[in-house]
Amino acid sequence: MKRRSFLLKSATTAFGFQVVSSHVLRAAQGQNTPNNKIRIAAIGCGGRGGANLGAMAGEDIVALCDVDDRNAAHSFKKFPKAKRFKDFRKMYDAMEGQIDAVLVATPDHTHAVAIMGAIGRGKHVYSEKPLAHSVAEVRTLRKAALDKKVITQVGNQGHSSDHIRFFCELVWAGAIGKVSEVHAGCDAFKNVYCQIGKQHALQTEEHEVPKGLDWDLWLGPAAERAYHPAYLPFNWRGYSAFGSGCIGDWICHVLDPSYWALDLGLPTAITADTKGYDPIKHKEFYPKGTKITFEFPAKGERGPVKVVWYDGDYSIPRPDELKVENRKVVGTGAVVIGNKGKIMHGSHGAGGCRIIPEAKMKEFGRPDQKIPRVRGGHQKDWLEAVRNNQPAGSPFEYGGALSEIGLLGMIAIQRTWGEDSAGRTGIRLEWDAKAMRFTNDEEANKLVNPPYRAGWKL
Repeated sequence: MKRRSFLLKSATTAFGFQVVSSHVLRAAQGQNTPNNKIRIAAIGCGGRGGANLGAMAGEDIVALCDVDDRNAAHSFKKFPKAKRFKDFRKMYDAMEGQIDAVLVATPDHTHAVAIMGAIGRGKHVYSEKPLAHSVAEVRTLRKAALDKKVITQVGNQGHSSDHIRFFCELVWAGAIGKVSEVHAGCDAFKNVYCQIGKQHALQTEEHEVPKGLDWDLWLGPAAERAYHPAYLPFNWRGYSAFGSGCIGDWICHVLDPSYWALDLGLPTAITADTKGYDPIKHKEFYPKGTKITFEFPAKGERGPVKVVWYDGDYSIPRPDELKVENRKVVGTGAVVIGNKGKIMHGSHGAGGCRIIPEAKMKEFGRPDQKIPRVRGGHQKDWLEAVRNNQPAGSPFEYGGALSEIGLLGMIAIQRTWGEDSAGRTGIRLEWDAKAMRFTNDEEANKLVNPPYRAGWKL
């Protein structure tokens, strides 16, 4: 079955939940790419950018843009024919007619401005997750992609895995009954996401900008500040001015299976608990640990669902079913709770997805396959969608909503108060998704659409 036929015929699951937005289906009306090989420009060429380029190496890599020559050195060497740029705006102006699609893998705070430049010129886009750095940016990009009818993909790679499809099929087959809770989290890279220990160094040290780095361009729309090596090349993720913390990096992976299977949509309330964090003193940092509760309303035949996120010094609670088998709870992944049982899975598309205890998994067996499998990985899924003028698996309409959930969690973190032995408990923020505002906290609303510095706009 062709992807388009599948999307049109199975937009509704066996439980009656909408799986694919009608807007996503309309995105398939965009223009076909005329070339056999897709002409790709990359913005952000090290780290995830380099990995994504490796998966796209069979296409025509025509341009590489990175503000840091050191970061991009490997990609420059791998694709010597590609034209090089530091400023993506100059790249777009110089090569607009020579680019079909754009890969964006910069730090979070520059995703939106880089992506909008591509969409505005009718270019297809693959963006690393989270899609953007603020809720308002996410909404703007989602609308722009639909308006321009470009093929988009958010880089939550597990969405193209067999595991996530198996998970959905288990849930839709009633393996654990009606789901009411999802406990999801990440126990990785604690020293990356919590940078509070570097606060004194950032305030007192002075450093020269390294050769090959354009620090002003790296800052992009973020407020001006002095260069410090603490930010690069990876730890920017732990600073609220640049990254989206552990939840922003990982919720697009870890919550994706439940988001798809349950058609969660957006939450109506968010509450954060934190450890080792003062929202005034540590405003620019991510906490030592977060526990964030999202409340999703009932939808169709599904009842309300509570999603609890854990990272750092907070861990996913160990279910009793694992105690019987003397097994550990997953560190990065989720435990999904229904009225007839539980499923535990890992990250990046529900790896290791099993009903627990194992005896129940063996008893239930494998459900009927309902969702076609993707061959070749997440990047290829997007490339084939571009080539064949069809929607990709995690377009901005889908992956953007997942990103928004993480960004709402980031706002909730900054609205915590009241120190006690367990940490800080935040305001229960009430979110009106349609109006894109909190109904009970104007201070939180200021974080929905933070300003850009002069010279930058979306």
